[in-house]
Amino acid sequence: MRPEQTAPEPTAEDVEGRRRGGAAVARIWLRPMSYLLGVSMATLSAVYLLDIARHENEHLPLWQVLVRMSPSDAEHIMGGIGEVIAAILGIVITVASIIVQLAANRYTPRITEMFFRDRTNMLVMGFFVVSAVFSLWVNFSIRVGGGSPEHAFVPSYGVLVTMGLLTASLLMMAPYFGYVFDFVEPDNVVGRIKKSGVEQALRPASGESDSEVDERRVTALSSLEQLADVALNAIDQKDKGIASKTVDSLSELVVAYLPHKGTLDPRWFQIRDRLAKDTDFVSMNAEALGKLSTTRTWLEYKALRQFLMVYREALTAMPDLITRIAIDTRYIGQTAIAAGDRAAVAVVVKFFNTYMRRSLNAKDIAAAYNNLNQYRYLAEELLKAGWGDQVLDIARYFKYYAQTAHAMGLAFLTETVAFDLCVVNERAYDLHAPARDELLRLFLEVDKEAELDQQEPSLRGVRKAQVKLATYYLQKGEEALARKIYRDMRDERPDRLRSIRAELLAVTSNEFWEINDRGAVFEYIEPERRQLIHRFFEWFPATTMREPIREEHTQE
Repeated sequence: MRPEQTAPEPTAEDVEGRRRGGAAVARIWLRPMSYLLGVSMATLSAVYLLDIARHENEHLPLWQVLVRMSPSDAEHIMGGIGEVIAAILGIVITVASIIVQLAANRYTPRITEMFFRDRTNMLVMGFFVVSAVFSLWVNFSIRVGGGSPEHAFVPSYGVLVTMGLLTASLLMMAPYFGYVFDFVEPDNVVGRIKKSGVEQALRPASGESDSEVDERRVTALSSLEQLADVALNAIDQKDKGIASKTVDSLSELVVAYLPHKGTLDPRWFQIRDRLAKDTDFVSMNAEALGKLSTTRTWLEYKALRQFLMVYREALTAMPDLITRIAIDTRYIGQTAIAAGDRAAVAVVVKFFNTYMRRSLNAKDIAAAYNNLNQYRYLAEELLKAGWGDQVLDIARYFKYYAQTAHAMGLAFLTETVAFDLCVVNERAYDLHAPARDELLRLFLEVDKEAELDQQEPSLRGVRKAQVKLATYYLQKGEEALARKIYRDMRDERPDRLRSIRAELLAVTSNEFWEINDRGAVFEYIEPERRQLIHRFFEWFPATTMREPIREEHTQE
């Protein structure tokens, strides 16, 4: 039995979109046409008054001037009007085609399809065609009568209507060109694609056939691919603004979709028919496709695949976009957490891991650094939601990537992971998370593999992060937890321990001296906690922490 489906309530974004739509109609159509019509009528009235003043005794009322005409007058008038309307139609089609084709070459070829499906474009083009056809037949109906008045026919009202249509056509030309430019404006193209995808995904399926549901799935999938195409073209043209807007729209589409998944028809989640032939699905084995169908996550997977494709291109061409992709991926994860969708969260985590792998393979430290920042934020949100098992999985992934980075000679990333895990452990303690002890154990194992390889001297940052966490526990009165960190460090060389203590005490400002997305110094410890550094190191033997006496040799 299928769940009852209702259309989602309009959101604040929907209401704001309608308001902006009304404002756009006024800006593009009503105001320009009103101004042009007003100026034209004012000019006509002024000239008519001048003519009246010139012919004081033989003028006709304006209405009589417009209605009274001979067959030859009508024939003469209509001959010119038909040509003008046909010329207007040709100009409009030519200019619109050029603008749309240029936009399609720059953003996505599917703009052409969107243009010809747009209702406003169809109405305007239809108006011009109807005007041309109407004027053609009015012109055909004029009969001079061969000098016989009884056989003459003058379609006076037809001529007047044709004049009105011609006037409207001329008044519409400039606003319509403005509309076309507005239509192909990047933000509007991206917003229109996103809106189409959301509408297809959330439209109630009651009464629809299987083929109709499949058509909607393919259309939603196409929207995701179109957005990715726009982003890739923007990267190729170094257009950061369009690329960022498009990446945001991909995320917004999924964020709008996630809360309503429970109300959708079960057929929506099945990967079959044309959906199964998509390039991202056709290469997957039956087991993987079945899992996506069972977990109802094909749309999230497809959207994040587009992110991954853009991520790969942005690594070398537009590094600033990497952070935007990571942020938007986190937004999808946060929405999935709020919706209680553990399967969607698992997909997000998998793609965060894939971002990390791409960054490590490219040895792009900045990309991995920023990706870890957003990944850690997601872990904190999971802690707040009480999803401790997922946080432990992320901590294990962090440990793996820290050790992988160290083996690749990217020690800074290992240090970054350590300080991020320090923050996660602090949040776990504050939230009384059941996973707290296991998180601490994983944190203390970040540098274990390196010890086996005798590479420990380059992992000073990991030890600093562990000392920082120890001061946090001491501040909270949890000496037993701080002692666990001490026991892990007690076999360190004395000179190494002394240098770590000195370096932590030397950091007195949390403002980093270079521009970065985090804007903080890893080693910084608040003044009230900094004094606890001494207490922690007092647990080590006094001979270990005492500065060695340097012997001075004098030359005889």
